[in-house]
Amino acid sequence: MLLDLSAIVRKPPAMRFLLLLLAVAACEPFDVCDVIVETPLPQQLSATGIDDPDVRPYTPSFALWSDGAEKRRWLYLPPGAVIDTTDPDEWQFPIGTKAWKEFTRDGVRVETRLFQRLDDGWAGVAYAWAADQRDAYALPAGDANANGTPHDIPSAGDCEGCHGGRHSHLLGVSAIQLAHAPAPGELALDELVSGGRLSGPPPTPLVPGEPAVRTALGYLHANCSHCHNQTRPARTGARCYDPDNDLDFALRLDALSSPEDTAASRTAKDHHERMLELMGRRGSDLHMPPLATEQVDAEGLATVRTWIGTL
Repeated sequence: MLLDLSAIVRKPPAMRFLLLLLAVAACEPFDVCDVIVETPLPQQLSATGIDDPDVRPYTPSFALWSDGAEKRRWLYLPPGAVIDTTDPDEWQFPIGTKAWKEFTRDGVRVETRLFQRLDDGWAGVAYAWAADQRDAYALPAGDANANGTPHDIPSAGDCEGCHGGRHSHLLGVSAIQLAHAPAPGELALDELVSGGRLSGPPPTPLVPGEPAVRTALGYLHANCSHCHNQTRPARTGARCYDPDNDLDFALRLDALSSPEDTAASRTAKDHHERMLELMGRRGSDLHMPPLATEQVDAEGLATVRTWIGTL
């Protein structure tokens, strides 16, 4: 691990102590991300192709907590292109794939994020909506309290902190995340299979257990597994944040026969006190998830706490 002392010493004394403690524990300082990534993507959201007729809305089975923001998502697959599902848990998307996620906070549309698969890998940026709501503009450095709301727009480096933690890069587009009954007009797993858009049909992607168990496991998968998983790619380039890989909250299709078979169940059982402590606080101290949230998800925390009590 490379310890960036220059970044740490710029912090207040109390924060310096915490960051040094984290570094000693073999975990990169979670809030140090000085990397600014320029984007090759269009400067205006309206120029990204979001209005293309082949763009499809979708909703993941399990959503990331974003302080109660309303979110909408869209996916574009180039006509005739096929997703490589050789690894059913880490889909490899064809060149030209685009995925957007829009955030509305307190009734105000604040940002739309885009990830696009280019010839040499993925590019991503957040577009900040103008006050007149007519268009949004690329903001690689991010912004705080966008459009007068408490919502913070992440930098491009922040985005890679999460999305760079899975080989598939798109966290909400997978067999597990799309295996549900879609709303009218939305994309779902069955359509991708029947339309020949996957290189091979995935194993049955049903999360095991009673509804409360499925909800808790899905919550940890959506909110924790992009950082804490034992197949996390090695850190390269602009990605910030390298958390503890000994923890694993990822649901995998070959281990869904029962709740006890999941890595998330075993991790939660062994680390439940620390998990609940970090999930249940916000502020200057380390909390989980460390990005894109300033409010505790009381409902999600209660769901996980109740489930852990049954382990």
